[in-house]
Amino acid sequence: MVDIESDGPIPGDFSMVCFGAIIVEPELNRTFYGKLSPISERFIPEALAVSGFTRDECLTFDAPKDVMLRFQAWLAENCKGRTLFISDNNGFDWQFINWYFHHFVGKNPFGFSSTNLGSLYKGMQKDTFVSFKHLRKTKHTHNPVDDARGNAEALLQMKDLGLKISFS
Repeated sequence: MVDIESDGPIPGDFSMVCFGAIIVEPELNRTFYGKLSPISERFIPEALAVSGFTRDECLTFDAPKDVMLRFQAWLAENCKGRTLFISDNNGFDWQFINWYFHHFVGKNPFGFSSTNLGSLYKGMQKDTFVSFKHLRKTKHTHNPVDDARGNAEALLQMKDLGLKISFS
């Protein structure tokens, strides 16, 4: 489960500020957190404010290539078999992770696809207007590890509700 925060709507023109990932398993204790220095001079103050960081703080964060290489190594160490990318808003989160992996590492260990948690729940419930967010236990704070944890909790609840998914 992955969640990102950015300072604008698209990668390349704007920067991924930070992201969090968590291995979905009952313990929810294997996490990754990365803070990345900006790749562009452009940023939208209101978008950046969601992350809780100032632009000056972001300028002190780690080089994006270093963070993405650490994330790649963490995924290799913690994921067996096919690595699945799942997020609450995969259209947004995926574009940044995918772009950053391809731009800084040359490949994306998640491959070419992602899963949207909300759409998965809508399909389970056969209702395009239902939300999964009541299944979260951890408060949605815009700290990407907290948000990934809450979404992982929801996915575990979905498994309890009958979703066929393997976490091994």
